[in-house]
Amino acid sequence: MSESVSVVIPCYRSARTLPLLVPRVVSVLGELGVRYEVILVVDGSPDDTWAAAAELARHVEGVRAIHLSRNYGQHNALVAGIREAGSQVVVTMDDDLQHLPEQIPNLLAALEGDRLDLVYGVPHVEEHGYLRSLASRTVKACMSATLGFRGARKISAFRAFRTHLRDGFAQLSGPHASIDVALSWATTRIGSVSVQMRHREHGRSNYSLPLLVRHTANMVLGYSAAPLRLASYLGFAAGVFGLLLGGAVLWHFATGGTTVAGFTTIASMVALFSAAQLIAIGVLGEYVGRIHGSGMGHPTYVVRERIGSGAPLAPPRRSDAAGLGARNP
Repeated sequence: MSESVSVVIPCYRSARTLPLLVPRVVSVLGELGVRYEVILVVDGSPDDTWAAAAELARHVEGVRAIHLSRNYGQHNALVAGIREAGSQVVVTMDDDLQHLPEQIPNLLAALEGDRLDLVYGVPHVEEHGYLRSLASRTVKACMSATLGFRGARKISAFRAFRTHLRDGFAQLSGPHASIDVALSWATTRIGSVSVQMRHREHGRSNYSLPLLVRHTANMVLGYSAAPLRLASYLGFAAGVFGLLLGGAVLWHFATGGTTVAGFTTIASMVALFSAAQLIAIGVLGEYVGRIHGSGMGHPTYVVRERIGSGAPLAPPRRSDAAGLGARNP
């Protein structure tokens, strides 16, 4: 078992769930007998999430709160929290009580020894609706196909990894962060364990279908050259098809099969090649736009405020851990 654990929780619209989640996390870590810290990263939430996180950081030992200056996205918030972590192992989880704190020991147990550096908690049963689950599986399939991430089909937001892996993405910058891709740069020792998940008790998931599509595009365009290769393959295929079509037209002309040049054939060829060119130009434009954005110096995140101590604490006594949720200011 690791000697110290940092639990990083990106927070957005979770003012109602944090007072329920954090005491359970602290209680579980206390029972494990490890040094721990809980890092709440409030990602520019428009509700009272920062007030709830700050209250917990002020009155619950081992809890820290980080307030980002605006909404940067879940993965950017995770990067901020991971860079603040001071423990040997980092655990990341959602703020909506779908990930059960009582399952954290399962993740940590899988990291024992030197066999694995990164472990994902995969739910027994998918808790999302059909369309949402289908979109999630599509995202993972894209990661596996374009990024060469062998474990992509088992990724989840509930993960545990050795903190030294963050050295592999120390230079990560810009607005389009993907923590799973960044972790894959640092290790191939990736595993998974089966965990229980609950339905979201309050509100709805912030990951809508359009947001998942945008996240997929960010990962594929930001961390892979596959679209450029695809554009090249498309151009090559269009060229081969054009040669075959041109050969067929010449054959029909030579054998007297046609006496008038076919307008339909010419129009089809022009449309085909134009489409291939526009697709290739569009892909190149996306890459040039991202290079331009990086050159402008867009930050991954900006911290507005920090509350709480900066070092992992020894576990509280069992009686203290059980009563954390009832402490008054």
